[in-house]
Amino acid sequence: MSISHQLPAIASCREHVSEAEWNLRVELAAAYRLVALFGWDDLVFTHVTARLPGKHDEFLINPYGMMFEEITASSLIRIDMDGNKLSVSPFPVNPAGFVIHSAVHGAREDAACVLHTHSINGVAVSAQAGGVLPLSQQSIFVLSSLGNHDYEGVALHDAEKPRLIDDLGDKGYLLLRNHGLLTVGKTVADAFLQMYLFEAVCNIQLRAQAGGGPLLHINPAIIAGAKQQAAQVTKGLGAGLTWPGLLRRLDRQMPGYAV
Repeated sequence: MSISHQLPAIASCREHVSEAEWNLRVELAAAYRLVALFGWDDLVFTHVTARLPGKHDEFLINPYGMMFEEITASSLIRIDMDGNKLSVSPFPVNPAGFVIHSAVHGAREDAACVLHTHSINGVAVSAQAGGVLPLSQQSIFVLSSLGNHDYEGVALHDAEKPRLIDDLGDKGYLLLRNHGLLTVGKTVADAFLQMYLFEAVCNIQLRAQAGGGPLLHINPAIIAGAKQQAAQVTKGLGAGLTWPGLLRRLDRQMPGYAV
C-alpha cells in the first residue's frame, strides 16, 4: 500500500474570518515563508505565533507537519491558551510550540507575535558560556534587550513556564540556552526584524571567533543607547521600514502564501 506525500486540500477561510484576522494570517504566513527563505527553518520543528486581534487567549500557529515554505494564510491553526484547536485542520499542533508560545503570549500583553528558531548559528551561540558577545553593530540592539533561559529539555511541561517568563521579563530577545533563539514583537514585522538581527549577530560572532585573533568588545555605554539609535536610524518606522520590501521579495521568490 502506497503512502501519499501530497498535502491535503485546505479550503480558503478568507470569507469566514474578519478582515483583521485575515490580514494577520497573511502576515504570519509570510513570516513562515521568510523564515524558510532565509534558511532559519528546522524542517517542521520551530514555530511563529500571533495573537488574534482583540483576543487575549487565542492565537495562530503553524500546522505541525507542513514545511514552512508550504504554509498559507488559510492553513494556520487557531488555538486557545489550553492548546485546543478552534479551527478545523487535518494537522496537529506542535506541543512544544504551544508550551513556549502560550507562556509568552499569556504573560506579555505586548507579545502580539513570538518567533522561535533552531538555526545552526543560533544554537551554536546559545551553547557558548559567554552567550551573545558585544562584537558587532547588530549586537548592540540585541544586547540592549536580551534575556537568557537555561535548557530544561524539550519544552513540553507547563512547570517550565514561570522560569521562562522570568528570564524573558520585558525584553524583546531571549537566548534559549542549548536550544535556539526567540523574539517577541508588537507586530509580526517587528518579531521578524528582531530575529533577522539576532541571527546576524550569531553568524557574525561565530565568524569573528573562527578568525582566531583577539576580539574587540563594544563599550557598554554604546549598548545602553542602542534603542534610541535604532529609532533614529529607522526614522521611527522600526520594522515598517523593511517589511514591505521583504513581502515584495517573497512575492518574487516564494509566492502563494496569501491564500
